[in-house]
Amino acid sequence: MTHLWVRAESRANEERAGITPEGVASLVAQGFSVTVEDSPHRVLPTEDYARAGAVIAPPGSWPTAPDDAIVFGLKELPDDGLPLRHRHVMFGHAFKGQPAGQVLLRRFQAGGGYLYDLEYLTDDTGRRLAAFGYWAGYAGAAVSLKAWVAQQGGGLCGPVHAYADKELWLDELRAQLDATARPRPHALVIGAKGRVGTGAADLLVALGVPVTRWDMAETAHGGPFPQVLAHELFINAILAQPGAPVFVPESAVAPGRRLTVIGDVACDPASDFSPIKVYDRTTTWDQPVLRVADNPPLDVMAIDNLPSLLPRESSEDYAGQLLPVLAQLDRIDEGPWGRAGALFRDNRDRLTQT
Repeated sequence: MTHLWVRAESRANEERAGITPEGVASLVAQGFSVTVEDSPHRVLPTEDYARAGAVIAPPGSWPTAPDDAIVFGLKELPDDGLPLRHRHVMFGHAFKGQPAGQVLLRRFQAGGGYLYDLEYLTDDTGRRLAAFGYWAGYAGAAVSLKAWVAQQGGGLCGPVHAYADKELWLDELRAQLDATARPRPHALVIGAKGRVGTGAADLLVALGVPVTRWDMAETAHGGPFPQVLAHELFINAILAQPGAPVFVPESAVAPGRRLTVIGDVACDPASDFSPIKVYDRTTTWDQPVLRVADNPPLDVMAIDNLPSLLPRESSEDYAGQLLPVLAQLDRIDEGPWGRAGALFRDNRDRLTQT
């Protein structure tokens, strides 16, 4: 019997869930054993999981789970150096040379466990089977607009918080934009045909922001891209990966640009392949932007758990996409799980050789 252990998220401001109570009920009906850790922060109540047939465990108890349990979470594990002996399903951010990712891989190496990275669960054509991208783009565009509004008053974007639903956030942003008595900023979204770019463009259009939409055809020549600096707002929806062009070079901090806000939704500044070269660290809910230039200002928004700002909508959407893949965990050496496992082995073995 396949045992799925759903851990409580340990990261601050993380209310999302990768599986809903309805998803648990579906897996239990298929013969899975499901344990769900209690969490006072998860947007979906623990008692709903219990009613769906899950066994409830204390938060953070996954290190004591049975050896054969598959531990499932979304964001990073506690940074305690514990060797990892279980099979873990999570967003590991460990395969692009990130320093923290190398530490994570060494923990798996020490404990003999396995990482099945949610980012790399793909079909046989390489297409991702589940993603939070739409809501990352939606929320990233919203925070970027909030940063632009703050600039109009001569300030810096203040803390952000989660919203019960998107309509509340739309109403708030619309009122803030109207209060500036300024025309809406012109925005450029690169990666506009993907999930992230679609979400960003939908938010901007809903608030009356003119949007220029670029995708592969517009960026195929590899740059430079002076048009980026000609827009007041730029949303990057392109993942850092080998061959990715540079959209914002280090020189972009100089005067003579219209660009004042960058929303780097893909948010991978530690990668050598990052297309945004004016910043070097992620931002947070408490400090959503990093000011990298003045006169005119240039603020970078790079929050790496943006969908948690709309936790219910993003959880329900993602969990619905992922459930058919979770149902294949009883065949973990095949299909998308087999491909994800092979990718982990390649990166783990490469680490051993260095």
